[in-house]
Amino acid sequence: MYKSILLPVDLAHDSSWTKAAKVAGQMADTFGAGLHVATVVPDVRAGLVSQFFPADFEKNAVAQAAAGLSKFCKAQFPNRQVEEHVGVGPIYRQIAQIAADQGCDLIVMASHRPELTDVLLGPNADQVIRSTPASVFVVRP
Repeated sequence: MYKSILLPVDLAHDSSWTKAAKVAGQMADTFGAGLHVATVVPDVRAGLVSQFFPADFEKNAVAQAAAGLSKFCKAQFPNRQVEEHVGVGPIYRQIAQIAADQGCDLIVMASHRPELTDVLLGPNADQVIRSTPASVFVVRP
């Protein structure tokens, strides 16, 4: 049914992957699908905040994210081939873009319980759902 699954994770927050990683692995096994794991580094190049960061901040942040993602994938999926991706920019846009670029037809991601601010601003999971033609399986932490 699914051929390629994307698992977006925030390496700084276990709740973004604790349950979702298990679900994504099980779904990949069930459907014989490829598994992609992604993390996103916020873009600090635009706007006034960029002047407060060193010139090589983004390069270093991406390198650290890539190293952390590799460590994460080896620990969570030791016996599985996983393609790793690091995006830079708005989280929901990067998740949708990585899914599109890699031909992922399912995104498995965690979401927290909605609060009033989420209704006004929209959590990443909600924005991903609105931004991608792929199916999105939301796992509650």
